[in-house]
Amino acid sequence: MRVIHWIALILVIVGALNWGMVGFFNINIVDAIFGRGSAIARIIYALVGLSGLWCFSLFKMLACCNIKKS
Repeated sequence: MRVIHWIALILVIVGALNWGMVGFFNINIVDAIFGRGSAIARIIYALVGLSGLWCFSLFKMLACCNIKKS
């Protein structure tokens, strides 16, 4: 697995955990650490979003590896 895949996967997990915290406890960790609406928080959100898009390529990779040949 390429390094970019690992980075994207880690960022997607961070984003999912942050949204879980927002949903369950109404606590936004990224905003709490970097400030609501700050430039750094927006960059983190943008990177998490781009990582989510990048992870679509992982679906294609997994689909190619799991095809049974008859």
